[in-house]
Amino acid sequence: MTAPDSRTVTYSPAYTLVPTYECFNRCTYCNFRAEPGKSPWLTLTKAEIKLRQLQCQGICEILILSGEVHPNSSRRQSWFQRIYELCELALSLGFLPHTNVGPLSFLEMQTLKQVNVSMGLMLEQLTPELLKTVHQYAPSKIPQLRWQQLAWAGQLQIPFTTGLLLGIGETQQDWWETLAAIAQLHSDYGHIQEVILQPHSPGTQQTWDAPAFDPHQLPQVISQARQILPMAINIQIPPNLVTDSEWLLACLDAGARDLGGIGPKDEVNPDYPHSHVEQLREILEPAGWQLVARLPVYPQYESWLAPRLQMAVQSLGTLMVN
Repeated sequence: MTAPDSRTVTYSPAYTLVPTYECFNRCTYCNFRAEPGKSPWLTLTKAEIKLRQLQCQGICEILILSGEVHPNSSRRQSWFQRIYELCELALSLGFLPHTNVGPLSFLEMQTLKQVNVSMGLMLEQLTPELLKTVHQYAPSKIPQLRWQQLAWAGQLQIPFTTGLLLGIGETQQDWWETLAAIAQLHSDYGHIQEVILQPHSPGTQQTWDAPAFDPHQLPQVISQARQILPMAINIQIPPNLVTDSEWLLACLDAGARDLGGIGPKDEVNPDYPHSHVEQLREILEPAGWQLVARLPVYPQYESWLAPRLQMAVQSLGTLMVN
């Protein structure tokens, strides 16, 4: 990670593959999901065509981001197999997979560890109060279920990204308690690479009628998060959701040091296109910040990876340096 007193800001050159948009959850702020059975699954053939087009474009991370098939569905195993095969395909073509597909079983996580250099799941907020509102029809948003996922990732030594969604009906105290829980998990296992602080940004598909989280509050949240989280955890903010350049710089001054995966489209927030890297440099460099590409696994975690994955990381790392 980059230290808070460093003038270096990192990002991952990334592309997102979506196995399916269908999801059994109905989060009222969601701009991603489709009804079960209404979203065709991504085929390996189409994925390979796209990945081959990306091979000379400087992409290192392939984010596998999916809607969720119910754990008890007869289609769950096929869905999981497709995710595994997409990771295998990405690896075979020289990319580094990072999977974020909702809560998984311990065995599913253990299996995906063999083909992912890192994984992720947003904790969002630990308060159960949201189960009465925005998560009322979202069974996999039970806080304990998601917290268990983070704990299993630690037990399995999977480098992990998690985060908070801000402005979905929680309180400030909920922020600090959720961050403290993440800090405790990292103290137990040492596996959290990054914590994303993602402001709710209304989109055209959501059913929840609520304003955007005020990005002017972000520096305060980041500053407090930096006090709660261990220094080994990087704080990440999505630059496409902080459109005011002055406030983006204020977020960095407050302690954020990573801008996440930057690619052609933000699948979770499709109404907010990613900034181009050169546009970000034009904002950051005059203020004394250096924007640097990184891999989706941090160097201190490489020893946790299977030998095959270590070789893939070393190969891509050499290419990025050169």
